[in-house]
Amino acid sequence: MLTRRTALGLLASLPLAPRAFAQARLSYDLTAKPVTDGIWMVEGSTEYFTMENGGAIVNVVFIKGDSGLILIDTGSSRRYGEALVTLARSLDIRGISAVVNTHHHPDHFFGNQVFAGTPIHALGETRQAALAEGEGFADNMYRLLGDWMRGTEVVPPTDVLPGGDVRLDGRDFLALPLGGHTVADLALLDRRTGTLIAGDLVFHNRAPTTPSADLPRWQGALDALQAERPALVIPGHGPADPTGAAITQTRDYLTWLDKTLREGARAGLDMIELIETPLPDRFAAMGAQPQEYQRSIAHLFPGIEVQELPRGN
Repeated sequence: MLTRRTALGLLASLPLAPRAFAQARLSYDLTAKPVTDGIWMVEGSTEYFTMENGGAIVNVVFIKGDSGLILIDTGSSRRYGEALVTLARSLDIRGISAVVNTHHHPDHFFGNQVFAGTPIHALGETRQAALAEGEGFADNMYRLLGDWMRGTEVVPPTDVLPGGDVRLDGRDFLALPLGGHTVADLALLDRRTGTLIAGDLVFHNRAPTTPSADLPRWQGALDALQAERPALVIPGHGPADPTGAAITQTRDYLTWLDKTLREGARAGLDMIELIETPLPDRFAAMGAQPQEYQRSIAHLFPGIEVQELPRGN
């Protein structure tokens, strides 16, 4: 069977037309912003995956360790992971000493193959989910991003990270094993600076994504993050936040989304009618809207309808 990934490999051996030649030279222009002592952030686009952004939509974090840089999440492709290696060398000639995947969505771990031989840490359930769902994610990513994905293979995390106090390359963290955005979402609190690397439990000025979401569990995870009183929050998508507003904004959006879908189900609205519901101004201005709201209807509304509609005897 000729898969999309195999087809791209075959195309690589053919003479390049002008447009194909341009695609073959695609590259990421990544920059690392210093956000606090020994921590840098690569800020992703707040759009959805497009050929224009190459899937560079996730926030990636470098943290200075004793023997190199600890990398939190690896991006959406082999090509992106290679760009991270180059960027890391510009910050610390020793490069990457350890990798952490916050969860199993493809924009957070599809650069893993570049770091073979380096410990890649994650929650145990994240590793299981990456093994179970990774190939399906890969097929979809190749469909969305085409040549940006060339040569990308699914490499799940290798080392299970426990919750509680952990040390990675000489740096102390509180590992928070949570969930709600996915089956398993890891947040890390850097003990030295009070910086919370929240993964996709927190979005900032960008609409949350919900393909794997459990909204009540997600709200509980936000409670746990807020209870840590972080000095700085680095969300999975959107700008870093020193005020705590990102956690509040994520909670507000999820509360509104759940209420809107449940009220729509009770009113007998169908999915098309819900899609046409105007977004409140505070959410309409978020990145990736209204597309993420529309996707959330597809992800969540069928299950909510079952819960909310009267059942026959």
